[in-house]
Amino acid sequence: MRRFLAMLPLALMVACSPTSPPPSEKPPKPQSELSAPDNAALGSPEWYDWVDQRLQISHDGHGPDHGSYEWNRAVQFRLGQEAPQAPLGSPQWQQAVDALLRTRPAM
Repeated sequence: MRRFLAMLPLALMVACSPTSPPPSEKPPKPQSELSAPDNAALGSPEWYDWVDQRLQISHDGHGPDHGSYEWNRAVQFRLGQEAPQAPLGSPQWQQAVDALLRTRPAM
């Protein structure tokens, strides 16, 4: 009987210890922590949205059209010295922007 009473506090601590919430109850990631769309092709609407979000080109839906010369210049400006030297909007430029943003922390 004494052993049982001595083990009771330990059993209660184990039984009442908090557990992590189920995956469905975890809060969503903030916008700044969203990862790159793994399956989005370069130049696709999803890819443009991701780049736009990462570099904060558009504000509240206002800004240059994705892929336009003005948008590409804004991306180039936001990347600063790390900006690719390939012609703006070219497949090589998009690939360099994608590689850079995948390794760079979000703004």
